[in-house]
Amino acid sequence: MPIKFGTDGWRDIIAEDLTFENVRTVARAHAQVLRSSGARSVAVGFDTRFQGSAFAGVVAEVMAAQGLDVWLAQDYLPTPALSFAVVHHGAGGGVMITASHNPPQYSGYKIKGGYGGSATPAVVGQVEAALATAESYDGPRGEIRPLDIRQAYYEQLDRQLDLETLREYRGKVIHDPMGGAACGWLSGYAQHAGLQLELEEMHGRPDPLFYGVNPEPIPQNLGELTERLTRESAPTLGVITDGDADRVGAITAGGHFFNSHQIFAVLIKHLYGRGVRGRVVKTVSGSRVIELLAETLGLELLETPVGFKYITDAFLEGQQDESKAVLMGGEESGGLSSRGHIPERDGLLNSLLMIEAVAASGQSLDELFADIEREVGFRHVYDRADLHLSPAFDKAALMTAAQTYGEMAGYVVSGVKTTDGVKLALEGDASVMFRASGTEPVVRVYVEAQSPEAVAAILGEAVRRVRSFDSVS
Repeated sequence: MPIKFGTDGWRDIIAEDLTFENVRTVARAHAQVLRSSGARSVAVGFDTRFQGSAFAGVVAEVMAAQGLDVWLAQDYLPTPALSFAVVHHGAGGGVMITASHNPPQYSGYKIKGGYGGSATPAVVGQVEAALATAESYDGPRGEIRPLDIRQAYYEQLDRQLDLETLREYRGKVIHDPMGGAACGWLSGYAQHAGLQLELEEMHGRPDPLFYGVNPEPIPQNLGELTERLTRESAPTLGVITDGDADRVGAITAGGHFFNSHQIFAVLIKHLYGRGVRGRVVKTVSGSRVIELLAETLGLELLETPVGFKYITDAFLEGQQDESKAVLMGGEESGGLSSRGHIPERDGLLNSLLMIEAVAASGQSLDELFADIEREVGFRHVYDRADLHLSPAFDKAALMTAAQTYGEMAGYVVSGVKTTDGVKLALEGDASVMFRASGTEPVVRVYVEAQSPEAVAAILGEAVRRVRSFDSVS
């Protein structure tokens, strides 16, 4: 099976297609691209998945054999820490062995740019093209050095946070790293920064099986934390980081899931209140509440296809042109970054920013978001379905048909976007979006409307239509 790159690099099933031989092939192609760009070094890390350390070691050996000096992690570390290490050590790029939120049987090869963020589509394309060319190299071998980035990364977080407010906060926070790469990192930061909040860690021992769930911070994977929060009162909150700690989620007191759209909105408003300014960048799957909030605050909005690499492009543009600087960029899946940090999703930083927003306001996350809904005059009700379909599923036929729908569950279609997948605007401030995964036989359906009843009706009808295109289901 050919190696196929998705929105953030290459992911595949361990030992089936993600083998040591294929990892060597990708690393060699990546090294060729790095050398041709003038890079002299690369940083390599891994998460808590099976064989992560071994795969990272193979990458390091290939890169060194291709003449690059390698900073190699000696233990699991979060993706944002690896991305920061690229900048901190002046490396030409980075490699993170991870499949992020994918099921435990997957691993992957995430490509990072020298700016400390997701590789741009152009760079990913160059690596993919280089897979077919095995250039010989007979120059001097690079050196493999141990990477120890924790302290420097914590000091970078210090620069992004209001430490005075955080140090005064005495509230309670439960962190669920889901057995992934953030295990021990948030509690370690709290100790580093001298925070006095009550921080409890759940699923804090690294586990390549992620305690029996996919390491993605969505409701169906968070049963234990949800149950734990039902016994708590506001403003206690739970924060969740995914398998490689670049995505974030939250559950509020009473066991209420606080989705990524809500987190995005609250953090925009919080940073704006701190005096941070710039563009707001959202993917097409993001909530209308983000659009309305940007408009209310007088901030320029940019909408991109799904994939954080597109948001990275906007951050890089803003670094070159102050008038295009990004206050915050985010995607529906919980990946967010803010001005002044590396152009990378960072679940740890965003967890701390949520805590900071609660500490600074004296309100819970739920109360802060309710204030935003009132301010923009929009009620946010949202749900999504991830449909696992047969390998024979005809994605193209679905996407073609979706563009012709005139209504959905009785709601008339008022507009169509094909920026990425198909997003239909519906009457009554509702929307439905269909998008096929680039790495799995999965179609995701996203619905936003003004009531739970409307969301349920639209989602149910959308799911039925998707399944009608699967001859096996």
